Amino acid sequence: MVAKSKRSRLSALDVARRAGVHKDTLLRWLREGKVPEPSRDHRNWRCFSEEEAARIVRFAENGETLFPEMEDETVIREIEAPYTISPIQTLSNLDWDFAKAKTTYLTHGIHPYPAKYIPQIPNALIQELSSVEETVADIFCGSGTTLVEALTLKRNAIGVDANPLACLISRAKTTRLAEGDAEVLRSLIERGIRQANSILAFSVPNLFNEEGFKSEAPRPEHKIIANWFEPYFIEELAEILSWCRGIASETAKTLALTAFSSIVVAVSKQESDTRYARVEKNLTHGEAFRKFARALNDILRFSEEYTEIVEPRFTCSIIPADILSKPDIGLVDLVVCSPPYPNAYSYHLYHASRMIWLGMDQPKFKQEEIGSHRKYSSKSIKGATIETFRQEMSIIFSWLKLHLRNGKYACFVIGDSTIKAQRYNNADVLIEAAQPYGFTEVARISRRMQDTKKAFNPAIGKIKDEYILILQKNRSISQ
Repeated sequence: MVAKSKRSRLSALDVARRAGVHKDTLLRWLREGKVPEPSRDHRNWRCFSEEEAARIVRFAENGETLFPEMEDETVIREIEAPYTISPIQTLSNLDWDFAKAKTTYLTHGIHPYPAKYIPQIPNALIQELSSVEETVADIFCGSGTTLVEALTLKRNAIGVDANPLACLISRAKTTRLAEGDAEVLRSLIERGIRQANSILAFSVPNLFNEEGFKSEAPRPEHKIIANWFEPYFIEELAEILSWCRGIASETAKTLALTAFSSIVVAVSKQESDTRYARVEKNLTHGEAFRKFARALNDILRFSEEYTEIVEPRFTCSIIPADILSKPDIGLVDLVVCSPPYPNAYSYHLYHASRMIWLGMDQPKFKQEEIGSHRKYSSKSIKGATIETFRQEMSIIFSWLKLHLRNGKYACFVIGDSTIKAQRYNNADVLIEAAQPYGFTEVARISRRMQDTKKAFNPAIGKIKDEYILILQKNRSISQ
């Protein structure tokens, strides 16, 4: 941790303490435009200079602190006039490209998950459009990026996803270590290293096709396992999976299973998470044990840091459900999500081997997946069209109006799609679906994506631009 004496910038908490006010009060002043916005760091967190901090201290001494009960509108206008700016204006003025931003801090990088947005996007939306202790929902939570940011910003979080693998990753990324978890996981890391070294020590006979490591643990009986994995990796993965499932602590087990899942594609013959092509990787015996130990060590390190930052009073619920089935999530104060872009990706395909190893119902998810390339590339008369997406989003908005509080915001990060050689503006499709249910567009912000940050099916090319679409639910809508 960087020593405070060496920091050239101050956090919101530092400035609030100097001003003698609660941090929530400072954040409210910022949202209301009573004090000017500072610059932001690589995580999109506010960083105040000494001059900015001094100005806020003066405001606290001469404004709200001295006149807490004053309702004289003239004085209030005098204080507010120089800096009045709405949260929507603040968001519109941000540089949304985040070209140099670090995106794998805390638990964000513990598992591969293509087509996810960078954490700076939900961070900015959550800071400006919600308050501490409110509840933020991501109704297409994927790998949990929004959920992690909500919790670090002292909000409660709710995630929904039909993909059981996404739910596992989201749970892992938002897991606070329980007592004894670190010791259990370190023991497992050491076990993996010992097993890898043991195999390496006896690897020479394997060059002559003699029998190598064999596991007595069960493994899936599925053609994908036989076709996409070398026999010795099937043995190694079966052994590792049995170790993970044998952990008594549910939190430690979640982290271990996520580490296991993170290496499956790497030791398979699948080229990558975004290329479903068969390649020979020439990996050595014992590599699965080595990769697992390395992955689990990283997960433990990031989870320990996450556990120190996130307070236990803030909760996260992961709901494994098809959003079209309208699950009950209660009332929420903000929605931040990125719906699947129609025809852009097929999670059920690229994650199939992971889901089969983990015993997840991959065929069920295949049928439920919204926007999958499989559905939209079908030449069948029943193949999905842009109207399919519009109807699905209409169902979602009819449900969302019952769960988002009146006057609150729903934010969608969405790009265009190409379906059967025709390009569609998905932001416009969302608006058409949302308006009948009392949602109004208040902002549409365009941003340029970096090639390395978000990948899609190469058959339709990479999507370069996307929109942050901010909708507000009308205050008069009944719930």
